[in-house]
Amino acid sequence: MTIKSSFTVTILLLIFLASCRENPKEKVKTPPTRTASKKDSVTVDTSETKKEEEFVLTEDNAIDFFFNYQKDLKADKVKITTRFGSFTVQLYDNVPYHKANFIYLARKGYFDNTQFHRVVKNFIIQGGNSDDRLTGQKRGKIGRYLLPPDTRKGHRHHRGTISMPSSEIDNPHMLASPYEFFIVVTDPGSYHLDGDFTPFGKVIQGMDVVDAINQVETGDGDWPSQNIYIQKAEVIE
Repeated sequence: MTIKSSFTVTILLLIFLASCRENPKEKVKTPPTRTASKKDSVTVDTSETKKEEEFVLTEDNAIDFFFNYQKDLKADKVKITTRFGSFTVQLYDNVPYHKANFIYLARKGYFDNTQFHRVVKNFIIQGGNSDDRLTGQKRGKIGRYLLPPDTRKGHRHHRGTISMPSSEIDNPHMLASPYEFFIVVTDPGSYHLDGDFTPFGKVIQGMDVVDAINQVETGDGDWPSQNIYIQKAEVIE
């Protein structure tokens, strides 16, 4: 074999060997891009769902919300428990916004651990507020809104009537403060309140408990000397 022939064979052999090592990418699969695992998907979906479910009442949406909320509302009684005992209020069907508001707040647990913060002997006990941060935080999560008065349904402030006070802040139309309520203790009633405040129910059981709360000692601003907590406000379904 001549040197030229030997050189040619060598070149061909090298080319053949090189061709056997070509295109390694064809033999190795391209690494897949990372897809979200089930855990990742749940995390993302839950976060987005949570944002969608976060609902806050405002002056703009409160009336529409309670209009729809009361349509299928069958419950009309709420049991309120304190260290003095329990009493039950029944809410009027023809005062729908105030009824729906009270039921909604009770179901949200708003009233739990609030207080009867104002007691005027032989007149009223007023509840739904507190001097701790938790109450303010709960209000912030539920929303800031007022309710229009509904005083033309024929209900009066008889003894045992539950009614809603008006907001004290720039309120020429006597809009109701939705987080608070008062119960009339006066016998037979406090009729000078008619037309200014909205009666939306009455005590049907446990009026002796209301009377006991009304007789506690009070300090400045009619605030009880010892806090009277609403331990539980539960809707009777």
